[in-house]
Amino acid sequence: MTVVLPFYNAADTLDETLDSIQAQTLEAFSLIAVDDGSTDGSAELIRRRMRHDPRITLLQPGRQGVVGAMNCALSHCQTPLVARMDADDIMHPQRLELQTAFLQHHPEITLVGSRVRLFPEPEIQDGFAEYVRWQNGCLSAREIDDNIYVELPIAHPSVMFRRDAVLAAGGYLDGDFPEDYELLLRLHQSGQRMAKLPEVLLDWRDSPGRLTRTDPRYGREAFDRLRARYLAGDPRLQQPRKLFIWGAGRKTRKRVAHLLLFGFRPQAWIDVDPRKIGRRINDIEVLAPPMLERKVKPFVLSYVNNHGAREQIANALQAMGYQAGQDYLLVG
Repeated sequence: MTVVLPFYNAADTLDETLDSIQAQTLEAFSLIAVDDGSTDGSAELIRRRMRHDPRITLLQPGRQGVVGAMNCALSHCQTPLVARMDADDIMHPQRLELQTAFLQHHPEITLVGSRVRLFPEPEIQDGFAEYVRWQNGCLSAREIDDNIYVELPIAHPSVMFRRDAVLAAGGYLDGDFPEDYELLLRLHQSGQRMAKLPEVLLDWRDSPGRLTRTDPRYGREAFDRLRARYLAGDPRLQQPRKLFIWGAGRKTRKRVAHLLLFGFRPQAWIDVDPRKIGRRINDIEVLAPPMLERKVKPFVLSYVNNHGAREQIANALQAMGYQAGQDYLLVG
């Protein structure tokens, strides 16, 4: 198997990352490090390691961005399994061994991640910590499928995947969207299954300069547009069932608007706010949750993301006989 490590000006963290890769209990791997146009001496750190470790290859295609760097590495990779790694994170010693064994024993799974731990403690923000708590709870292929439209359910630096399946799906794509989430949505849409190991196998660095905080491709609007595009193509929304959307607030409707651009029109809004119930918003009636108790169930999209509300809504729907993935989906 091959570890792919794109990097850009990562001299401050790269040594620690490389130490963790070279300390793996699985020794039979190669490492392709892709220099994305660094100017800080990062490439020289790789070259020093190469003198003592023939498993390491350095590619220097110039400044291409993460997508270009990943596709460059995949074009040079000859092994069936590929592990993704970032240049500021830390692998736990058994990561490659456990993920390789899992994929060898589960041929039906295309991609596997792991639980992660955030570090360093002083840099961790509450919102990101809550996201990782949620993400670490999505383990099985079914849980990942059911939550794929909430948020990226697997930390991308923790994944190992089947190279041929990713290349057959088109590799990594560039655009005004988060490339890691887009890849997982595309794999999901094509019927590929994904899973996650319960062990914490990656220390995931949080820092003020991470792209998720500074690049508009990882902002709320980009995620909302991307979700809507793949949700619009989901076969469950093509079936002849009424579509109800849980959440009639202004912020929720703003996110829903991305889906409605694809021609969808809900038959009702669902909301718990008594001030909204009975009103018509965009000429669509707002109903209370008990109105979902009916013989012929509509398909429900829940767009409510307030802290704890997502779990409460899922519990309420299940109590009324709705099944996740079959009768409703949670949307971020």
